[in-house]
Amino acid sequence: MKYGMNLLLWSGEVTDELLPVCEQLKAAGFDGVELPMFNLDLDYAALGNQLDSIGLRRTGVMIRNEEDNPISPDPAVRQRGVDGNKRALDCAAAAGVETIVGPYHSAIGVFSGNGPTEDEWTWGVESMRATAEHAGSVGVRLGVEALNRFECYFLNTHADSTRFVREVDHPACGIMYDTFHSNIEEKSVTDAINAGGEKLFHVHISENDRSTPGTGGINWKENFDAIAGSGYDGWMVIEAFGLALPEIAAATKIWRRMFTDEMTLAKDGLAFMKSEVAKRNG
Repeated sequence: MKYGMNLLLWSGEVTDELLPVCEQLKAAGFDGVELPMFNLDLDYAALGNQLDSIGLRRTGVMIRNEEDNPISPDPAVRQRGVDGNKRALDCAAAAGVETIVGPYHSAIGVFSGNGPTEDEWTWGVESMRATAEHAGSVGVRLGVEALNRFECYFLNTHADSTRFVREVDHPACGIMYDTFHSNIEEKSVTDAINAGGEKLFHVHISENDRSTPGTGGINWKENFDAIAGSGYDGWMVIEAFGLALPEIAAATKIWRRMFTDEMTLAKDGLAFMKSEVAKRNG
């Protein structure tokens, strides 16, 4: 297993000011960091070189919004979504990102009042196929993320996201499993993890209150049992949120502090993940 830490706990973009944090994460035992791919005007090639020098591998995360929604009825808006995904993939490739995850299948926090229509599904598959073709050409894998019903209406369960990526039908396109969203939406954690099969490309470890993994109400035994049983051996990344991202507070619903400090959360979360994996590896 490879262990990572999502840098959204500290910031929505990775600049030189965050490099000391990355050095601490490396010293704590992390194999990599997950980069927010929101500000695409940064020098991602330079960032990749800096992280190479620290010894940290990279995954990434990106989102789409209303103005570049890949399932919009407006073809121009859908095209902006595909173009945004492609540009983020170019930045990810420059930074040495292995897999980019997130809800870039549709606009986060935007609702129609209904579930996805047949047209929206078709548009989504078409948009993601174009994204996947570009991902394959630049050597970055896609981990499509299902979100709970309070954050999106397009893909809510891991069965949804698995059906979606199988219709996209591209080797660069898979799903991400997330313990937080699963805790809200899934009737069976084991079924949710197994749904992905060979298309399970990434795992987010996230507590039910988005704070330190292992300190809340997630059914961790079933989650780690199912992950071990599935044979998954890729990236396992902590996703936690604090007060550093007021710009996405409306989506994450985080406006109170639920942990001592960010680095303690990261270290305790890493120790928790490693201990749970070790229990199941004999």
